[in-house]
Amino acid sequence: MTTFDLAIIGGGPIGLFATQFAQLHNLSTITFEVLDQFGGQVKWLYPNKQIKDIPAYPTISGYNLIEQLKFSINNKLKSNYRVESITKNDDFFIINNEYKAKTILLTTGLGAFHPKTLPIKTSEAEDKFINYFMTDPKKYQHQKVAVLGGGDTALDWALQLAPEVEELTLIHRRPEFRGLEASLDKLKNLKNVKITTPYLPKKLQSKTTSLEITLNKVGNKELITSNFDNIFIAYGFKSDNRLLKKWGLELCAGGIKVDRTMATNIPGIYAVGDSVEYEGRVPMIALGFGEAQIAITNIMANLFPNKKITLHSTSI
Repeated sequence: MTTFDLAIIGGGPIGLFATQFAQLHNLSTITFEVLDQFGGQVKWLYPNKQIKDIPAYPTISGYNLIEQLKFSINNKLKSNYRVESITKNDDFFIINNEYKAKTILLTTGLGAFHPKTLPIKTSEAEDKFINYFMTDPKKYQHQKVAVLGGGDTALDWALQLAPEVEELTLIHRRPEFRGLEASLDKLKNLKNVKITTPYLPKKLQSKTTSLEITLNKVGNKELITSNFDNIFIAYGFKSDNRLLKKWGLELCAGGIKVDRTMATNIPGIYAVGDSVEYEGRVPMIALGFGEAQIAITNIMANLFPNKKITLHSTSI
C-alpha cells in the first residue's frame, strides 16, 4: 500500500491548483477524481465559456483554464475513482483500503454532480438525440437544435451554439429567465434564435434522423410540435455530498465547517473550495485557490514542524 504525504479528493480547478501547490512544496501527493476526466464542473458544464475573474487572465475559456492547471503536474492523478471510505490507523488515513496518506485535503466542490433529467420517460431511440452536456458546439453545425432551461447554463449553451447551428429554439417553462439579462438580450438579437415560453415538454418521439418534441403551454392545453436534430437539457444538476456526514465531518449550513487554517473537526483532514462554509465566503474559483494555499501551508507546518518553510515563490 503506497503512502503519500497528502491525498486530495476532488479534481476540479481547486483540486488541480492544490495539486500544483503541493508539488511546489515537494509533498508526495495523490489526487482522486470521481469522473473520468479532471476539471469538475468547469470541464463538463462550461468549457467554452470565457471566465473573467481569474487573476492574471483578463479572460480565459473554461477548457484553457483546466489545461493550464493540469500543465506541469507530476504528482499522481487518478480519475474515475470514487472514495467511499476513510479510516484512521495510527498516523495514517486509509482510503478505500488501498491508499495511505498522512493528511487529506477535500476539494470536492458541491460533490459528485449529475444532471437533472427530463421529467418524462424516454426510450433508447429518443435518448440518442438528448444531451445533458455541451462541450463542443462545432459538432452541431447546420443543425436545428433546442435548448431547454432558463438559467445561466441554458443561456450560455444557447450563445455558444447559435453561431454554429442553422436554427436554435430556447424553451423555458416561464416567461422570465433566471439567467443573466445581458445574455438573454444577445440571444433575442440573433436572427436564427427563437424563444418559446412558457412551455414544457409533454412527449418525445424519435424519427429516423430527428426527434419530435410536443410542447404543452403552461396554464392551458395548447400544444405545439417541432422536430430537432438535437436537444440540450439545462435543468441544473444534483450534487451528492452524503459521504461527508458518513466520514464524521462537522457540517455548517450544508458545507464543511473549517477553521482559519482550513482544518476540519477531524485532525489531519482539511477542506477548501465550494465544499466549505464560513461567514462571508463567496463561491469563486480564485478564493478557492487562496484557501488551498492556506491549507497546504498549514499541512506543511504540521507534517514537518522543524523545517523552515518558504511560504511562497515571491519571498525575498
